[in-house]
Amino acid sequence: MDSLPHLPALRRGKPYESLEKTDVLDHSTGKVVAQVSQVNAGILKKDLQRIGEARAALRKFTVAELVEISSKAGEFFLNGTLPLGDRGHTQSADDYVRTLSGTSGLPHVMVRRNMAKIHYALTHVQTVLNGLTRGLPFDVIDRGYGEQSGAAVSYYPTTQALGLVMPSNSPAVNSLWLPAVALKTPVVIKPGREEPWTPYRLIQAFIAAGAPAEAFGFYPTDHEGAGEVMRICGRALIFGDANTVAQYRDNPKFSVHGPGFSKILIGEDAIDQWPQYIDLMVASISDNGGRSCVNASAVVVPRFGREIAEALAQKLGAMAPLRSDDEGAKLSGFANPKMADYIDGAIEEGLKTPGAEDVTARHRSGGRKVIFEGGTFLQPTIVHCDSFSHPLANREFLCPYASVVEVPEAEMLSVIGPSLVVTAVTKDPAFTSQLLDSPLIERLNLGPISTMKISWDQPHEGNMFEFLYRRRSIERAE
Repeated sequence: MDSLPHLPALRRGKPYESLEKTDVLDHSTGKVVAQVSQVNAGILKKDLQRIGEARAALRKFTVAELVEISSKAGEFFLNGTLPLGDRGHTQSADDYVRTLSGTSGLPHVMVRRNMAKIHYALTHVQTVLNGLTRGLPFDVIDRGYGEQSGAAVSYYPTTQALGLVMPSNSPAVNSLWLPAVALKTPVVIKPGREEPWTPYRLIQAFIAAGAPAEAFGFYPTDHEGAGEVMRICGRALIFGDANTVAQYRDNPKFSVHGPGFSKILIGEDAIDQWPQYIDLMVASISDNGGRSCVNASAVVVPRFGREIAEALAQKLGAMAPLRSDDEGAKLSGFANPKMADYIDGAIEEGLKTPGAEDVTARHRSGGRKVIFEGGTFLQPTIVHCDSFSHPLANREFLCPYASVVEVPEAEMLSVIGPSLVVTAVTKDPAFTSQLLDSPLIERLNLGPISTMKISWDQPHEGNMFEFLYRRRSIERAE
């Protein structure tokens, strides 16, 4: 057995070793830990012409059977020892934690939390589907028609496959595509360059649980290949920064997952009690290393902005890099140090515009960007902005970052812009009504609830069932 693992492409579930390979490196030592075969757009185009075979393999199962398979896959993913590549290697759950931590910079404790989220999503697919379909009987999907609440209904698939252009920032984003398997939709995955481990392990867990291997495509590829996934698949999920996803946002073929610009708003009726909510703000800003689109990137308050910024800076400024296996680790390293350079530079450039102060600067040890045991880290940053129009007031970065801005309650919803999650701390009926009416808020938490809290039966960004199936009118003769 070769000493270095090799992850092949999976073409309708079958391993394929390419002449072109990329190295996956440890983020702190630079050591090569695995090689990954790369495929070109031509191979993708050829394979996707036969994607109907993959869908046919899934259609042999009922939704109920695929729900059971998904649940078993969750157990394999969380606890099992699964194949790793095509050279005889295997990967235990602990191996996965160590490997992913080493290449992504996420500490072990965060990898395990992400594993738990994925496990929960897989083992509760029935609950998830009930929420997505509003209780649609599963046999309606199996047969294509049936009844719901006494009315005749029919649904048809919008695509033969779901394309996935995945990021490298957080393993739990893979939970977004998991219901597709139970909905009889093959997946074509372009993994993140620094994070092939999670989608590959999930595929192996599904196969071990009894899912047909041909329902899974794993295609490490370049920008052109990613474009082919987006072009050919009838439906696709795309992740990236604002510039990357802008071209796809208005196309119904694509479910766009870009910056979340999630926020905490405190109403006038609750602002005098702001010290009670500091821990809520800290968790919303920093959990998962600040890498999630549901991390709060702005705190908007009618008063006490400077005091809140100072309190947050004191708490977050104490966070510093720790060893990856330290249970108290709260910061993530960067697999690509150039990303840390870019973020650090963008914040510094923004601070040149008058009206903003990095309040954490006087509370943290060292600069924002630090090297710890060979890895590159960004320590937390809290910026107090005089106005929401400041360049740093509505920014999002892959680290614990947030602005604190004073805005009169009556003006908040007119200035905050689109927000994936808003936690609104208020009991005022008038303000609550305005929040409920706002089309800019994807998920609304009323009360002191972390922006990081996700309910799997209430999707915070798009509905996978409505993305993959469309309702049609139907009449059947007696």
